[in-house]
Amino acid sequence: MALNGGYTYREELGARARGLTVLAYLTRHYPHSTEGDWRSRLERGEVRLDGQPAHGPEELRPGQVLEWRRPPWQEEAVPLHYALIHQDPALLVVAKPAGLPTLPGGGFLNHTLLARVRADFPEARPLHRLGRGTSGLVLFARTHEAGAILARAWREQAVQKCYRALAVGLPSQEDYVITTPIGPVPHPRLGSVFAASASGKAASSHASVLERRADTTLFAVDIHTGRPHQIRIHLAAIGHPLLGDPLYAPGGLPRADLPGLPGDGGYWLHAERLTFLHPLTGERLSLEAPPPAELRRADGT
Repeated sequence: MALNGGYTYREELGARARGLTVLAYLTRHYPHSTEGDWRSRLERGEVRLDGQPAHGPEELRPGQVLEWRRPPWQEEAVPLHYALIHQDPALLVVAKPAGLPTLPGGGFLNHTLLARVRADFPEARPLHRLGRGTSGLVLFARTHEAGAILARAWREQAVQKCYRALAVGLPSQEDYVITTPIGPVPHPRLGSVFAASASGKAASSHASVLERRADTTLFAVDIHTGRPHQIRIHLAAIGHPLLGDPLYAPGGLPRADLPGLPGDGGYWLHAERLTFLHPLTGERLSLEAPPPAELRRADGT
């Protein structure tokens, strides 16, 4: 498999860098790599400070620019296709498969929905993202004007988003209005991760039962806010985590027995419908992506 072209991670330093050395800063604020890893990268000349090679002991100050020029690497194999659901001069709506990251990160650069869409539509800019394990609809703007209008509609909760999710257990109700706040909580491998948190930000979801099965339930979930991993957290918060979710346990917190990472797959979640006003024409659009077989009812719908 071919290598990608590498990538330069660039950061303009703020107050948290004051008084730290380059090596100490990288080790403290980018713990995905050990101090030894960062020391080796510094020795290979991969790290630069204000455009000059950094060696590690330089003392930092706010306003400087720190770069890590990551060499080309081989990315994990993932599904690389997407379906074009809607196209016009202002916007695109596409359906991504489960397993394909929306944006670069976590070792992915070219193997992302963004890279695949921009290979066909270089001007496209995503208005939101789906988790790597989530399939379904993603909205892209093709012009600055459309992007600004759609971003405002998203902030004002004028975009309706409906998902399907397969959850563990058989609920006692037909409908749930879930308002559990979401914020960072401790995670043994990442330091912190978004989960149910009394001190978190307000979040709102409406979950309704589509079908009860032997020991699982198919839910339709409308979300009125866009917090990270909101549906996974909210269904777990009411005692029905997604089937196969490696991260969230009943209650909406990370699993106590070595929880997985947010990007790990294994769960079933699909962004089925987006409804919004076209940013230029004002036409009401309601676009759908058919769910995978596992998220369809017994009658096939």
